[in-house]
Amino acid sequence: MLLSNREPFTKKKSKDGEERWVQKAGGLVSALTPVMTQADGVWVAWAPDAGEASRAMVPGGGEPSFLLRSVPLSQSEVRRYYQGFANRALWPLCHYLLDRCDFQEQDWEVYRRVNARFADAVAEESREGDLVWIQDYHFCLAPRMVRERRRDRGAIAYFHHVPFPAAQVFRVLPWREDVLLGLLGADLVGFHSKNYAKNFMTSCADILGAQVDEASGQVLWQGRSTQVGWFPIGIDVDTHEAIARSPEVESQVTEIRKKVSGEKIILGVDRLDYTKGILERLYAFERLLERNPSYRGEVSFVQIAVPSRTAVEDYRNLKRKVDETVGRINGQYSRLGWTPVSYQYRGLPKEELIAQYRAADVALVTPLRDGMNLVAKEYVACRVEDDGVLVLSEFTGAAEELGRDSVLVNPYNINDVANALDFALKMHPDEQRARMRRLRSRVALRDIDWWLDESLRAAQASAEAGV
Repeated sequence: MLLSNREPFTKKKSKDGEERWVQKAGGLVSALTPVMTQADGVWVAWAPDAGEASRAMVPGGGEPSFLLRSVPLSQSEVRRYYQGFANRALWPLCHYLLDRCDFQEQDWEVYRRVNARFADAVAEESREGDLVWIQDYHFCLAPRMVRERRRDRGAIAYFHHVPFPAAQVFRVLPWREDVLLGLLGADLVGFHSKNYAKNFMTSCADILGAQVDEASGQVLWQGRSTQVGWFPIGIDVDTHEAIARSPEVESQVTEIRKKVSGEKIILGVDRLDYTKGILERLYAFERLLERNPSYRGEVSFVQIAVPSRTAVEDYRNLKRKVDETVGRINGQYSRLGWTPVSYQYRGLPKEELIAQYRAADVALVTPLRDGMNLVAKEYVACRVEDDGVLVLSEFTGAAEELGRDSVLVNPYNINDVANALDFALKMHPDEQRARMRRLRSRVALRDIDWWLDESLRAAQASAEAGV
């Protein structure tokens, strides 16, 4: 059984008026759908368009194959649980952006109530021996709540897809004890990186006074032991490679390079989120042009920004600042036949995105903080000719795996990023190939299937060991 904030399938009407289930995009949904089908599983999620709770069989391979249990939320609950506590308290806190945190008592109370409602749904649907796998910061309280409600035995696992901050930062949260106790209701708490797992264990020791064994990854609290592990998520490498080699993508790559006037292309791909460092990235590209006049007319920066959380004021303000910055750079440096920044505020179909990865000489992946960042891995997987350079923020989970052969940068240091771009653009093809082959090998080794197998195996082992 799986609990997530958003549902894996949504119902859509075709032109003839017939309703059908459409699978949502994303590596996690693609990876988990066959597992849920095989296990005859239940996926509990918030369905934004559902007016009331519902249970429906959804297709895992064309035929109805597993149960989707939807939990409805009112507009007020969405505003306070999702837009409020989850995304104006926990999200900036986990990303070390304390000045953006907004700790509202009422938001917290609604977050707690919503977690309880989802825990009720999980308990109602669970069967003897079911593994319950809870996904992400929207449900930090749910592991303990599910444990309290379940009548049957079965493993409870939680995976935290965003960074877990250092204990000194996490202490800022007014309800820090409640969140930690909620998470310790799980048999297994998983993270993308060793550092995040260590931060969580240190927080449990410093804030709760729990007994922690970092070497074995166990937290002992009130007679129960919770296993803590790190499992860096991967991507569907085979699918990305196959699409990258397709004639359709090859054709799109040619078209992209025709439209982008520079000889070399730097690419950024992100949700439009203040944690992604898009503004700082634009400043670094501007600094590169300022310091290196020879790049003017020769290097173009393509930034794809996928709309995100448009109802939140911080995100609307960010869009305005990005628009203004792009306009200023293009106004200052554009010349006949060359525009330095190509800014695309939209989501791209998978094939078009992969064509952008293939067309780019340099991927600029510089979030201020990120749980993993799969754009870095997708770029590497799509470099089927073993060329290209990955410039990567040291504050991503991906840096633990890919840092050695990427060009690591501090995204807050504009000069550092500008220098890294200069280095990447001038890198000899032989060095590019050597680095990219090692990166591709690492990404292929820990793909989405590896992550899924390791996470589920560890969760089952934790429950069976009685921890």
